[in-house]
Amino acid sequence: MSTNQTYMTRALQLANRGCFTTDPNPRVGCVLVKDNQIIGEGWHQRAGEAHAEINALNDAGEQSKGADCYVTLEPCGHFGRTPPCADALIQADVKRVYIAMQDPNPQVAGQGIAKLKEAGIEVVVGILENEAEQLNKGFCKRMRTGRPFVRSKIAMSLDGRTAMSSGESQWITGPEARQDVQKLRAQSSAIMTGTGTILTDDPSLTVRPEGDWYPAGKEVRQPLRIVVGKDPEIPEYAHLFDDLHEVLFVTTKQRERGNVVDVLTVPEKNGNVDLTTMMTALAKRGINEIMVEAGSTLNGALLEAGLIDELIIYMAPKLMGDSAKGLFHLPELQTMAQNIDLNITDIRAVGNDWRITATPNYKKVG
Repeated sequence: MSTNQTYMTRALQLANRGCFTTDPNPRVGCVLVKDNQIIGEGWHQRAGEAHAEINALNDAGEQSKGADCYVTLEPCGHFGRTPPCADALIQADVKRVYIAMQDPNPQVAGQGIAKLKEAGIEVVVGILENEAEQLNKGFCKRMRTGRPFVRSKIAMSLDGRTAMSSGESQWITGPEARQDVQKLRAQSSAIMTGTGTILTDDPSLTVRPEGDWYPAGKEVRQPLRIVVGKDPEIPEYAHLFDDLHEVLFVTTKQRERGNVVDVLTVPEKNGNVDLTTMMTALAKRGINEIMVEAGSTLNGALLEAGLIDELIIYMAPKLMGDSAKGLFHLPELQTMAQNIDLNITDIRAVGNDWRITATPNYKKVG
């Protein structure tokens, strides 16, 4: 590993500390180096607060002059909720700026780089770019496509079943896997489910951190809860309403908002919610990453529409039998050529269960 990669790796480690707290902003880390020594570090900790570069400059103080800056995302060159970070680096008189990746936001991409170059600062872009992209794949997808990154979490038995025929599904996996799910929830902008899951399982869909993985002293950021259904009728006593955290109903019919309930009305498609239109509307609300925790109907519809980017499957060492429910409700496939191919990117043990991470290959759908 080169020296530049070593310092950028440290910046990526710092950026990851904001994994649960920066939404809807990207996760960014910054390292300042002088005479082969790190003199300042910082990361973006929460939306509306100082960016990574400002925290690193404050950490380094007067030593910043003539330093090299390693930052995981292009420094902003525009005024938003905070002043431009590119201006702050120029004022600090840094010598060089190494950037992992250019900002994918088409409205601002390249502005920060141009400012730095115009000020006579040497700029190098592309160090550990893939790693930086993975850290912010929800933000990057929203900026490039106008849709959020969609991750579907499914717990299943060894024979591929997600619930008994009665609908009972608690608990297929063990406590370690369930706490791992809490981490996935915490890094998500929103948690999505269907009306059927609310009526059957009555989940709260909140982040409940246990252990030391959530930043100490930070208030838990609760993702938006999204319920999808043509006309979701949820009883007032549902656990979804146990707190004052916002719930969004996505429906095809106009309905009144409640104290903690917002409503997004979208067109119908094939008698159900138009899921593609829904995703575009959610991205316009600043939603980067959606975690789907739903049954086979919504998961199947999202997969058929090509909207699931990643599957996280927790496989428990249990057998639930033929009458239990499967993972996806899909139209009948007649030939092997119609199968949906998955690219498995990771397999690891979580307690007594296995976690499989996979991406659908939509070229083989249909």
